[in-house]
Amino acid sequence: MFNLNLKKMKKLYVFVPAFIPVFVLLLLNSFVTKEEETGKKTPRVTKYSASAPLCDSMRTAPFGPVEKVDQDKSGAVNIVYKSADGGKTWQDISTGLPETDQPVIFFAGETDLYLHAKNVMYRSDSKLKTPVWEKENIPGLQGESFWPSTTIAFNRSGITAFNYDGGIYQKTPATANWLPIHQNFKKHALRTTFEAADGALFLGYDHDLYKSADKGKSWKQVQNGQIMNIVESEGILIATGNSGIMRSADNGEHWQEVINEGGVGIAIERIKGGFAAISYNTKTETRRVRISVDSGKTWQAIDEGLPPSSFITSIKQMGNYLVCGHPDGIFLSSDMGKTWTKVHPGINAKVFSIYASGNALYAVAGSAGC
Repeated sequence: MFNLNLKKMKKLYVFVPAFIPVFVLLLLNSFVTKEEETGKKTPRVTKYSASAPLCDSMRTAPFGPVEKVDQDKSGAVNIVYKSADGGKTWQDISTGLPETDQPVIFFAGETDLYLHAKNVMYRSDSKLKTPVWEKENIPGLQGESFWPSTTIAFNRSGITAFNYDGGIYQKTPATANWLPIHQNFKKHALRTTFEAADGALFLGYDHDLYKSADKGKSWKQVQNGQIMNIVESEGILIATGNSGIMRSADNGEHWQEVINEGGVGIAIERIKGGFAAISYNTKTETRRVRISVDSGKTWQAIDEGLPPSSFITSIKQMGNYLVCGHPDGIFLSSDMGKTWTKVHPGINAKVFSIYASGNALYAVAGSAGC
């Protein structure tokens, strides 16, 4: 059912679901699987696709010339890149993966990279120059619903895996096994899990958010509506939801909207001194990029130097640089968004999603999504 032909190494599609927060179609022709080293077969992989309008403007970056991305004769495009200098330069690491056409999801933690390919999860140490993928035996990878994806969450107490049907598993460091947790509370349409600094646990679903203050023994509803992603800084919780960006200053007991322009929250990130967020504005039909330096109370737009787009996917900080994934390419700012420079071109009908792991950044081109 899941068959990778390692003799024909071409391309790989990867997708990142919107709840983490956007769907991504990846064509990875780069990573190396553990089975490849031993000569064993590995599965073929792909992802959900959708076309997206792209910008055609090109700029010359002070960090080096920006050139068009070429395709080889087979039509394969190098679309997985790694940066070890804060996003100024990007190296193609897209050599080695077989051709694949099955759903794949990508996750990046502080020291771990995960890749979910058609009911098989793979892990690699992010410190490796080129990832080497080994299988992870996570139960419940195939959900009962139309949404078969399993999501990896990097929480304070460890790495957890959960699926849309409500199954949650935690990896035990000693044995590397995945054991079920929170079995006393299981609901359908699970979108996110989060652990706050004070130990409080949160489970976000399509229609509500639940909190536990006793390590999962009991749960209470603290918010109506969909919660997709949560981050924390200095006791303040910021979340993306179906009404925009939300904030809690009392350990998640109460939430208020801080950005609401008719559309959903796309991404939320911690940055030095505050937060960065992407949300959709239904009036302009674009995704807006903002930062907050007062604990999420007020937000300033930092996207004036970016081409307007309804498909901006991600914003990350590495060192003193902000890095933005955009349909027109990868953009870098050294002055907290006052000015932006394109450091890598876009790829036809795709958009870059940016991931951070340790001191490295990864840029993965995929479907622009919805």
